[in-house]
Formats: sequence, structure tokens, C-alpha cells
Amino acid sequence: MTDTDIAGAPQIDTPPEPSRPHWALRRLWWPARNLWRSLTSMRTALVLLFLLALAAIPGALLPQRELNEQKTLAYIADHGTLGEWMDRLQLFDVFSSTWFTAIYVLLFVSLVGCLTPRMIEHFHSLRTKPVAAPRNLKRLPRHVEHEVDGDPEAVAAHITRNLRGWRTTTTVREPSKAYPNGAVEVSAEKGYLREFGNLVFHFALLALLVSIAVGKLYGYEGTRSLVADGEQGLCNTSTAVYDSFRAGNLVDGTDLSPFCFRIDSFDATFLPSGQPDMYTADVRYTEGVTQTDPSTWQTTTIRVNEPLRIAGDRVYVLGNGFAPTFTVTFPNGEKRTQTVLFVPDELQTMLSSGAARFDTPAGLYPNEDERRKHQIALEGLFAPTASFQGTLLQSSGPEPKDPYVAIRIYEGDTGLDTGKPQNVYALDQTLVDQGRLTRQAQVNLAMGQSKTLPDGTVVSFDGYQRWVSVQVSHDPAQVWVLVSAIAMLGGLLVSLLIRRRRIWARLTPVTAQISGDSDSPNTTERRTVVEIAGLARTDQAGWGEGFEEQAAGLLTDPDDPAGRPRNRLTRRL
Repeated sequence: MTDTDIAGAPQIDTPPEPSRPHWALRRLWWPARNLWRSLTSMRTALVLLFLLALAAIPGALLPQRELNEQKTLAYIADHGTLGEWMDRLQLFDVFSSTWFTAIYVLLFVSLVGCLTPRMIEHFHSLRTKPVAAPRNLKRLPRHVEHEVDGDPEAVAAHITRNLRGWRTTTTVREPSKAYPNGAVEVSAEKGYLREFGNLVFHFALLALLVSIAVGKLYGYEGTRSLVADGEQGLCNTSTAVYDSFRAGNLVDGTDLSPFCFRIDSFDATFLPSGQPDMYTADVRYTEGVTQTDPSTWQTTTIRVNEPLRIAGDRVYVLGNGFAPTFTVTFPNGEKRTQTVLFVPDELQTMLSSGAARFDTPAGLYPNEDERRKHQIALEGLFAPTASFQGTLLQSSGPEPKDPYVAIRIYEGDTGLDTGKPQNVYALDQTLVDQGRLTRQAQVNLAMGQSKTLPDGTVVSFDGYQRWVSVQVSHDPAQVWVLVSAIAMLGGLLVSLLIRRRRIWARLTPVTAQISGDSDSPNTTERRTVVEIAGLARTDQAGWGEGFEEQAAGLLTDPDDPAGRPRNRLTRRL
């Protein structure tokens, strides 16, 4: 071929190379889109839900700082470097830790992103007509064929009336190559509540997570130990009235629910093994703080799992113990009496320990230094039912049948004048080590007994009272937590019990020859071939037994009380 021939040949345009997407799409938008799709998948939501449950395990096994800081600090000290690393990993503040909050937020976002498209899709499916019948019904797992009397339109009307509770649609096929004689098709579907129940379950789970988060943000819990004598009470006006107070991030303690209560009496019953059986506290209470006369307050009883509900808060009885009463009579005859709380060291025997401090009367000693050197401090044990191993005091039971105290009596500077906070349940051991507190006696005392010190000071054990540890809990979202849990259970039951199914029926007209006798010639009769097929939307919701009986029931006359089939019913498989 010459150059002239090549020049005269038609030229074909080369398609331009496709332009490369912008770098922002490749490096920002596409990775973000893929990350969002992965995060909002149901598989990711399930993994995050499992991780949330797994992350809560340390909160149940390890002491938590917000519940008991002293116990947490003791645990860290006992485990040395390991405890310090565990503290750095926030294992003692699990439910407020960064990693637990991250899992919580990711689960929330994943559920929202996963459920919103499903809700929109379910809404559209409710407005969509049932799926048209497949071309070959015989390929479906469930299929039967019948031949009945009547026109296809009349038989289709009977089938539609028998499909009560199903969403149905009827389609008339004109004669064509696929349907030479024409056909009538009935499409029916039921079980839309299955997906609705599934959505209710997951949205209720989402509402539960939100309710718990709101409760943590706006809720608070305060604990206080009160002597059950009808005199000592609590008014919920400030965080300062509590021994410990734990509040949500949006609670500053200035807007607490106003109410007051006091404990008149307390009773505890125990099993023969010493395990507590029931706690019962008789209380007086009033909403608001303006009604100061306790005799006009309402009365009620608080038991375990039966709290006092007042002003949107709940008052629980958590624990109890004994508060022995001591009287110190100084050499000049002046007396100081205290009822101090002793904390149980052994729950089954209620052997308790505690401490008390008594300041000296003014004017008894010439100067302040001399006065501080003669303050009295007590530290020891209380046994509700005393038993002795030699002189060592033990307790043989939790009920106060023979109360005793074993106390060490100290004289000196108790640290009351320093203004520094002290442990109310134990003496400052550094004061003893420095010689500022000197032990004067160690004695076991029954009720009514006393001990006289060398300088004439008398320490007596007068008796005891019961004290009760109460918790005031405020959770504004508790009702929504209950509603969400009930909705979750209802949605789960609906999704498990409802089955999603489809039924198709194709009715094709045929002409049947009926032979006559010598008096009447042969005639033709209009009949209908009915193909019925069924399909379960999920494998777990299989049709089970009885499909053939249900298909035959569709062909019965709904106006016939006996439910008999239409005329001559034959069945062909």
C-alpha cells in the first residue's frame, strides 16, 4: 500500500483517556464514605454491642472510684505497679472512661446510621404492592395445582376473600403467547410486622442507650448514715448533707429535689447462718423543707427493694450497724456524751470497729496547751452478742443479745483543734506514734459499766442505737429506661413470632367436555386450573406442614358455613 492510499484512508478518532478523579475524592471523600458504610453496618453494630458488654466486665470485677474511693486506693496500693498501670488505663473509672465512652458513642452512631435506611425502606415496602407472580410457579418450594369449576374471575374473588389479613392484588393477563387463554393472578403477602418488630427492637435499644446516658448526665446519688432514733434526719438541700455524693456532669448540686426525712426505728432480721434476711426502717418524710414540725410529716416503711419515692427521688436502705453511746465524766464533774457509728468488720457477726473523740471542758485547765493534753479518745470494737477467747472480745451473732465493747482509752491531743479532716471511724495513728496520744487503759465493758482513769476521768458505756445507711438516688430517665426495655421485649417477640410469607395463585381457564346420553348431546363446561405456590421470606420462617391444606382452603366458598370446596375439586401435582 502506498503513502497515498494510507493518506486517503478514513481516520478513527482515539478516545481520550479518562480524567483522574480529583485528589479530594480519592483521599478524603471515598475513604470517609467507606468508613461510614462499615460503621453503619449491622455487623459493626453487633460487634460494638459485644464490645460494650465486654468493656463493662472490669466495672463489675474491680472496685470503682466513684463508688468507694478508699477501697479503690487500697486496691491500687496492694498491687503496686500493676495497680498504677490499671489506674492509668482507667480500669477503676470504667463507666466514665474515655474508651468506654468511645464504644458507647460509636454504638449509638452505628445504630442510627444502620436503622434509618431500614426504616425508610420498610416505609416504602408498606406502600408497595405485593410482588407479581413468577412465570414458573412450579419451581417454588411449595406448589400445588387444582382444577375447579367456575370462571377465573369468580375463583380469584373467592381466593382474595379467603386471604383475610393478607395484602393482596389481582392482575388480569390478556391472551398472549405466554398465556394463550389469558389468566388471572392473585399475589398476596403478609408478615410486615416482622420487620416492624425488628425495627422497634433496635430503636428501643437506641432509646435505652439514650435514656441511660441522660440519666447519668442529670442524675445523682448521695449516701448518708443516720442514727435510727427519730431525732437525726436529712434534708435534701445541699450536697454537704451527704457523707458521699456522686453527680452527673450536668448536676452542680444547687437544684436538688427538696424533701426531708428521718428514721424513727430500724429492724433487721437474720437467717440462722447470720446472713441478713430483711431490713425494715420506719421513716417520717415531707416534700419541701418549709414544714419543720416532724409530728406532721407522713409516715411509711422502707424495705429492701421497696424504696421511699418522693419528689422524683428514691430513698433506699443499703446497710446498717450499731452506734454505741459513751459518756466521759471529767474530774470537775462535767460530762460529754456521744453516740458514734461503728462500722461492721464481719457482716455475719456484726463485729464492728470505730472511734470517738471528746474535748475537755473550758476552764478546767489553766491554758489551752494544758487543755489539749487532756482530751479523751476512744478506739475499739463493739460485739452485739459477746463471746470471749480469754480477754479477746468476739461476736457470736449479729443480733444484740449481749452487747459489749472492747476499747482503748487515750488521753492527749486528739487533733480536734487543728482543723484538719480526720477519719471518723479510726484515730490518727501518727498522733499515737508521736506520743501526743497516750494509752491510759484497755478494757471490756458491758452496758452500764465504766472505767476510771488515774486522773479521775470516768469513761462509761451507756448503751447502743442502730444506724442505717441510706442512699438518695435521682434518675430522671428511669421511666424511659423501663419503657424502652418493655418495647425491646415486645419488638423481639413480634420479630420472632411473625412470619413473612408470600402466596401466588395463577388461574387459567380451560374447557372441559362432558359426554351426554342418547337423549342429550355432549356439552362443554367452563373450568379453571389453579396453580398455588408459596414462599417464606426467611429460612427460619419456613412454611412447615399444612401448606396443601391451606391452599385447598383458599378455594372454599367463604359464604358456605361448612367451608366445602367448590363443586368438583380435583388435585393435580
